[in-house]
Amino acid sequence: MGKPDAEGHGPADGLPGLPPEWGRVVVPDDASALAAEATQIRRELRRPTGPPGGHRALGLPLLVLLVAVLTTLAGLLLVTWPRANRGTDSPTPAPYQPSASLAGQALPALDLVDGSEAPVPLRSLLPAMIILLDGCPCPDRVADALAAAPVGVSVVTVTGGRTVPARPANPRHARALADPAGGLRSFLGQPARPGTATALLVDRTGVVTRVLPDLGPVDAYREDLRALAA
Repeated sequence: MGKPDAEGHGPADGLPGLPPEWGRVVVPDDASALAAEATQIRRELRRPTGPPGGHRALGLPLLVLLVAVLTTLAGLLLVTWPRANRGTDSPTPAPYQPSASLAGQALPALDLVDGSEAPVPLRSLLPAMIILLDGCPCPDRVADALAAAPVGVSVVTVTGGRTVPARPANPRHARALADPAGGLRSFLGQPARPGTATALLVDRTGVVTRVLPDLGPVDAYREDLRALAA
């Protein structure tokens, strides 16, 4: 055991000068006597130095940021992910379905124009089979309708704009008119379809008896033409 200093506060040899405010410093001969103090110091060092709840307050913004980043990456992945049929998709055209209520309705009092742009009241040509050619000239279909139409039943062809096709050379011809305002197509309620001619059969009183969305073989409407002549 070392020699105490002059005041008897502890060993005097082997120690540097210590500040007087530290008070009495006793150095034990056995270091195990300091085990309790060392344990307490280690416990103090492991204790968090930040304010209570600091880790929880920091974790919430990090969680929000992580969710935002993952959401953005997922959106970019969906947009840029290659698809086998990308660029080949095409919308499925809706089937042509003219209003079922047109049959039995009165034909509007429409004024169309002839080749000289003179107005022609459409109702003055009844009874008639009116063929809209704004989607297809369909000369064969028109010729079949002319051949099947009974005497007294007009076959009227209608085109869009103000241009009326030239009259055919055969003795019996269709009455060719133009519909600049598109009133007849508006009455049908359906747009023109490329490659398709649409026909209306109208009796002498001006009532629509049948609508043919796609003018097909004459056998499909021959009886309707005969009924118009009755």
